Amino acid sequence: MNTLLEPGMLVRHPGRPDWGTGQVQSNVKGRITVNFEHAGKVLIDGSRVQLQLVPDLPK
Repeated sequence: MNTLLEPGMLVRHPGRPDWGTGQVQSNVKGRITVNFEHAGKVLIDGSRVQLQLVPDLPK
């Protein structure tokens, strides 16, 4: 799943729900930079954490 993440996609960290929703900034060789609502910019090791995709809300 993490390999499919692209900049702009919204995700959640399964072990840190307090961080809120995050927007993917980059995904390079399994290192995913995400800007979370309540934690700021965080570098995630995609081999250790499977981020959860937040589905788009209907418009």
